[in-house]
This record gives sequence, structure tokens and C-alpha cells, in this order.
Amino acid sequence: MSTSSFSRRSSLRWLAGAGSAAAATILGEPLIAQPAEAQQAAPGIFGSVEVPNKGLQPFPQWAGALQRFFEEAGKAQQGCTPSATNKCHYATWAKLITDSKAKDVGAQIQGVNDFMNQAPYVVDMINWGVNDYWSSPGQFFEKFGDCEDYAIAKFLTLRALGVPSANMRIVALTDLNLKVAHAIAAVYISGKILVMDNQIKPVVDSTTIKHYLPLYSVSEEGWWLHRPA
Repeated sequence: MSTSSFSRRSSLRWLAGAGSAAAATILGEPLIAQPAEAQQAAPGIFGSVEVPNKGLQPFPQWAGALQRFFEEAGKAQQGCTPSATNKCHYATWAKLITDSKAKDVGAQIQGVNDFMNQAPYVVDMINWGVNDYWSSPGQFFEKFGDCEDYAIAKFLTLRALGVPSANMRIVALTDLNLKVAHAIAAVYISGKILVMDNQIKPVVDSTTIKHYLPLYSVSEEGWWLHRPA
């Protein structure tokens, strides 16, 4: 087992037991779907066709947020680290996870969505001085964030509760009503795709949303290019 794999597993184990203490583009370049072994395009979220691809090389922002999360969670095992704006934010997060463990997965999904959506919306330029930055959960709890930061915090909280990464995505899309880029977390479960969105209070079935055009989505192991059906 690699050091990276060990740190991921140990960090997630700690979180699960905590509480005691128009073309899709990235970085200005078109995303080109590459053939994935033993995988085929399939019907997907918001009426798209999902083309699977392995690896996260095209997504340094997402890979960086994941790496920071595993590092933060490892440090948090040593105790709460106060911050200027949100003291003991990992203790607060750990309590959410502990309080959610006994609930069924539907209640966990709605509870995590409700909890994260209470955070103030803060654009990346204010927080980081750049147009686009993907925060780790620790950074989100300290400084709050924008749409993809809510989605990342939701994704990794559900991972800590035992929802498999393979059943979840961070989905980058265009909001056709507002004509802006947006991101949400999605959970593929029981034949449905549930949307966790900072713009929509309840968790909803993706089929009820008609104004989102998905571009690409990512999980821990790979990514999907979304094409019109």
C-alpha cells in the first residue's frame, strides 16, 4: 500500500470515528475524453451522456483539495487547531459526523446538505485573490467559499460517513438561467441521482432540474465528460 493510500484511509477512519476530541474546459484548455478501459458512455445527470475517464491529471484544483484534506485530517487527530475566524472547526465537523452516523443514508445526505448550506457564500477573489480556487473542507470551515467549495465539503463529509466515492461526483456545469458557471455535489443512489446544491435548499432528484448543463464531473478515482444525449 502506498503512503498516499494509507493517509487517505487513516484520515477517513479518523473522521468516521471522530467526535471524541459550452465545451467543458479547465485552465482555459478543452477537456478531451480519453477511452477508459472496460467502460462505456452511459446516460447521466441532467439528461447528459457521461463519458468516463481515468485519473485526475486534468484537474489539479480538485487533486490539490483532496491532498490538503488528507493532510488536514491527519493533523486534526492531534487535537483542535484554532483559526482566526472559526475556532476548532474540525471539532464541529467531527460532531456533525458523529451525530449523523446512526442515521440512514437519505437523512445523512439531507443533514450534510443543510449543515453546509448554512455557511456564507464568499467568492474566491475575496478569499484567495484568484478567480478560481478549490478549497479543502478545513479551508472552507475557516474562510467559507463558493459553489465548488460547498460541494467538496459535502462530498468528503459523506465519504467520512461511508458513502463510496464511486457513488458521488463534483459536477461542474453551466446555469442556463443565470448564464454562469456553477458546481454541485451529486450522489448516485438507488437508481436516482440526488443533487446537493448551495442554491437549492432541499436535496432534489436531478430530473427535476431543467436549467443545468453539465460539462464535466470528478470523483476520487477519475472524471466524466458530459455530452448532450
